[in-house]
Amino acid sequence: MLKRIFTLATGVALGLAAAAGAARFGVLRGLWPDRELDRSAAVVRDVMKLVGENYVDPKAAALPALTKSALDGLIGSLDPHSEYMDVAAYNTLQEDLSSEFGGIGVQVELRAGRVVIIAPIAGTPGERAGLRRGDEIVSIDGEKLAKPTMDTIVTRLRGKPGTKVTVGLFRPTTKEDLTLPLSRETIRVDSVRDVRLLPGGIGYVQLTQFVERTADEFAKALNQLQTQGAKALVIDLRNNPGGLLDSVVDVAGNFFPKGELIVYTQGRDTKDREDYRADHSRPPLTLPVAVLINAGSASAAEILAGALKDTHRAVVVGERSFGKGSVQSIYKLGAGGGLRLTIARYYTPSGAVIHEHGVPPDVEVVMTPDEDRSLALQRSRSDLTDPAAFKERFSLDLIPDRQLDAAVSVLQAALLLEKKDKLDPAMDKLGLRLAPDKMLGH
Repeated sequence: MLKRIFTLATGVALGLAAAAGAARFGVLRGLWPDRELDRSAAVVRDVMKLVGENYVDPKAAALPALTKSALDGLIGSLDPHSEYMDVAAYNTLQEDLSSEFGGIGVQVELRAGRVVIIAPIAGTPGERAGLRRGDEIVSIDGEKLAKPTMDTIVTRLRGKPGTKVTVGLFRPTTKEDLTLPLSRETIRVDSVRDVRLLPGGIGYVQLTQFVERTADEFAKALNQLQTQGAKALVIDLRNNPGGLLDSVVDVAGNFFPKGELIVYTQGRDTKDREDYRADHSRPPLTLPVAVLINAGSASAAEILAGALKDTHRAVVVGERSFGKGSVQSIYKLGAGGGLRLTIARYYTPSGAVIHEHGVPPDVEVVMTPDEDRSLALQRSRSDLTDPAAFKERFSLDLIPDRQLDAAVSVLQAALLLEKKDKLDPAMDKLGLRLAPDKMLGH
């Protein structure tokens, strides 16, 4: 009997001890939320230690190089827009955001290990040399690009103004291999270019990208055009690769009343939604607007086109845009480098997805690659207006801008309808009414 009691007592004691241990383990789990991260980091550390101590080539196995390679692979496996940046690459990014640097003037991205040109920047050596959207950079200064990363590509293309760089290209549209010697220049990108008044009181403004000063430049352009009597507006976003979210929201705010939704982002959790609303105190512009886009219009350019189209504030003309609708946050790391990480995706006010879908035009006008190239050159080389000189320099003919012509036609029709709407009440008051065909004839 005493033995049974002792056994039961021991069992109870062991049970209490186990319960206490489980409770303590639960507390410890709460105090150690990153245990999986620590385990994974320990595995990486063990592998790097073994490689560093035993790999046949000690130079290749140096820990700084291993660290960078490991982080490049880790972040690069997520998506084409996330990347680890060492100190040089992080500093280059800061130059990008200030829109001034030394280089050849092209926007590039990695696609399945290939370096693809999104768009040459207007008025730069890259554009003047004839680099095209979709060209693949295969070598720099005669050295083939093996396992390229964004930071190494940008670092090698940029440099002191006046220095030379030779870029090897493959052009998928013509299956050509090209070698182009280029001279680097100070690339200070004017994000708002070619502000002018077209016949019929239609204003035209080209936005090449969205940087810190774009909203201010755009506001000045609008004031200039309104002073000149603009009754309608063409916003040209063709080959605009995007830029800063805050910048495009500020630009779009010119057309939205204060507080109205322009775009929102959605992260991994439902609570991660963030709305971006118009913040201008002045009344929004209500003139007719047409937006020009093509396959080189990406990111922030798609946000502006999508917001204006979604809310029926503009007619979008051209071709379906690129479809880069993901949000990257920039994190500064303690060692001086940085991390660009995709944290969310963009959505238009109605909830339409931009990423991998793009913005479809209301009026589709598709250009051939040669037309695209010729028009891009015509926009950037206003000094070459003689057809023979243009043909000799670029082996292309000066051509009409069919997309711009279509946008102007849309706006002319809108202005005519607007005029008719204003005229009808006055005629009704006088007891007069013209037939529709007579009105159009006037």
